[in-house]
Amino acid sequence: MASQFLVHCLFVFAVAISTVKCNHESDALSALRKSLVDPNGKLESWDATLVDPCTWIHVTCNQDNKVTRLDLGNFGLGGSLVPELGSLGDLEYLEMYQNNITGSIPTELGNLSNLISLDLYENELSGSIPDSLGMLKALRFMRLNNNQLTGKLPESVKTLTKGNLKILDVSNNHLSG
Repeated sequence: MASQFLVHCLFVFAVAISTVKCNHESDALSALRKSLVDPNGKLESWDATLVDPCTWIHVTCNQDNKVTRLDLGNFGLGGSLVPELGSLGDLEYLEMYQNNITGSIPTELGNLSNLISLDLYENELSGSIPDSLGMLKALRFMRLNNNQLTGKLPESVKTLTKGNLKILDVSNNHLSG
């Protein structure tokens, strides 16, 4: 009887540990949700108690239940982006255009090696464009236009146009050089 109880406890513990290992995507999206103002209730399905963010509306996952797409464009969202987004290693599309997002672009977005499209246009983003975005070799579309970005366009980002990057739009910012 005691050995059955011990086996049951070990099983529950193993399941709990495997669940915790898979939670980093949920944690990253929960951090984003907490940092955003959602006046239209578009993110109501983003329930942090549900371990699998693949069940959340506006989140797309692949067959391995890894987040590949965030479709949050034109939702009237306010708030800011969070560094935790950089931990979404399978993310291919970050669509957060036409909102009221403020603050800077996290340098951690440079960790998104599978990112194909970065659409942050028509927000209120400020600060400089992170040099780390130049590490996004799979990127085909980078639209950062119509924000309040300052400084120079990093050389590393310019170099992306010699690779896969087909569209780079940084117009209507306060960039120099």
